[in-house]
Amino acid sequence: MKPRSTSTRISRRRTAALGALAASGALALAMTSVAPATAAPRQTGSFDYVALGDSYAAAPGVPDQIDAACARSSNNYPHLVAGLNRARLTDVTCSGATTADLAVGQGTAPAQYDALSPRTDLVTVTIGGNDIGFSTVLGTCAVLAANDPSGSPCRDYLTQGGSDQVEQSIAATASKISEVIAEIHRRAPHARVAMVGYPSLFPDSGVGCTSPSVPFAAGDFAYLRDKTKSLNSMIAHRAKLGAATYVDTYKPTIGHDMCRPVGERWIETLAPETPAAPAHPNAQGERAMATAVNRALPPHAAF
Repeated sequence: MKPRSTSTRISRRRTAALGALAASGALALAMTSVAPATAAPRQTGSFDYVALGDSYAAAPGVPDQIDAACARSSNNYPHLVAGLNRARLTDVTCSGATTADLAVGQGTAPAQYDALSPRTDLVTVTIGGNDIGFSTVLGTCAVLAANDPSGSPCRDYLTQGGSDQVEQSIAATASKISEVIAEIHRRAPHARVAMVGYPSLFPDSGVGCTSPSVPFAAGDFAYLRDKTKSLNSMIAHRAKLGAATYVDTYKPTIGHDMCRPVGERWIETLAPETPAAPAHPNAQGERAMATAVNRALPPHAAF
């Protein structure tokens, strides 16, 4: 295959693949079956906690869905962390969010930054995956795998010419992550800021599980694993530079990727068998992320 000569066809097929994912509920929030939109209730507790971020924090599809506009769950990791610490939670996480959306909002959802104030004690953020277009990357990989399931067609396509398009996107997003951290510090100067990374979507061994529900070529699993790690490494570095805490959710979820069977799988396949969006954490995955966040907090959440 010569990617440059087939770019138009790949673009069309990628669009079709993304359309199929949207129809399954991964990329089209309007098609998510949830309760009517409502403001997330604040919980009575010992400190003020604001949760910002994208779908990995909002938990689309995970019961119970409490905000249709953002596909937000009452069992996402922010709600679980708040419950463990009796915190007063303001959860404005929203599926599909980019770093830019934190400042301007999404549709009817207001800017996430507006939830911050000088009285905020803790802020958690999961952001960056949509900035690098990771859903589009997965759609591209799924399309290319059909013609070369035993090879690494997606890696070859995305690194043609000697440059890695995903790595370029990660590098371009780094300054945006730093801007997010700086803006949080500006609006909530007394808050502890925790940048929460992304979990292990693919086998850490690099050995995949090509199937209709996990439609990636055998040689692309290691590539996709490495891109997840690279994104997390960038976020961790920017957190350190910005006086924020980095929460590693990758290591605690190794062995529970989308290749594992139901019950052991904390990240759903592209055809979920438990309530969750495709290629997203299910309820067990959100619990694992909550545990990682809670472990990163001061003892007894002493803010």
